[in-house]
Amino acid sequence: MTAITETKLEFAKLGSRIGAEIRGLDLSGDLPAETVAQIRAALNEHKALVFREANIRSDEAQVKFASHFGPLTKAHPTVASVEGEENVLPVDSENGSANNWHTDVTFVVNPPQASTLRSIDLPAYGGETLIASSAAAYRDLPDELRNFADTLWAIHTNDYDYSVPKNLEHANAEERRKEFTRLKFETAHPVVRVHPLTGERGLFIGGFAQRLRIVGLSNTESRDIIRLLQAYVTRPENVVRVNWEPNQLVLFDNRITQHYAPDNYDGQPRKLNRVTIAGDIPVSVDGTPSQALKGDSSTYSEVAPLN
Repeated sequence: MTAITETKLEFAKLGSRIGAEIRGLDLSGDLPAETVAQIRAALNEHKALVFREANIRSDEAQVKFASHFGPLTKAHPTVASVEGEENVLPVDSENGSANNWHTDVTFVVNPPQASTLRSIDLPAYGGETLIASSAAAYRDLPDELRNFADTLWAIHTNDYDYSVPKNLEHANAEERRKEFTRLKFETAHPVVRVHPLTGERGLFIGGFAQRLRIVGLSNTESRDIIRLLQAYVTRPENVVRVNWEPNQLVLFDNRITQHYAPDNYDGQPRKLNRVTIAGDIPVSVDGTPSQALKGDSSTYSEVAPLN
């Protein structure tokens, strides 16, 4: 394992717009403040970091690592945690696959600032995680569309019509859906969010953004605009495809990315565990903060200081 020292960490880029990796960096112990600062700086730059041979082999070690970057959220506002680990969410193929583009838990007023995923059981092939830069997507917009997006607000909710074709639904999809929506949340977020550390603007939409907050706009028109903007997020040049291997951890900035887990492993077991770091309340380009419309998420996550 690479020793933790005060020397500069060398992350290798995985793409020109998003993603970098490092191999053999032991993350299991007490990390020096300088190491944490370097990881944070790399996250600000690359948006998604892949740690291979990370030596994170337990939920406790994953929780300890994530805690270096701020207070943690509970596992999820509605879905059960790993037994005995209130901060750890099982991402298990037995419960279905998250094969849609989303940013974690944007239906609450202060979504997680960052997420960690740890490999546990992996399929022999497939099972990657795709992560997209919403900052690169925003920069790709034509000036006229960018200026329009700056003015928009979207309603994010966990309670919506899951229009998944029946042949693609998991066997216990209905039960999972009931668990996911047992508490109802709805939040108004700016479509363009300003990152509190870098000042970058990014498209803050994804799967939980169900309609725009524009008086006189129909739901169909609203969703068409969201689909248009979303197409910029998922352009191939804005996406890194993370291949999983044993003893791997991924850290991504939830404030300025989306991710997707394609169901391309033929029903083989795939299990990751997720720990998320509490976030701040998003703000628009004019500084207006997001607003909770339905549901109290205070027991899920505190509003974290900016870091």
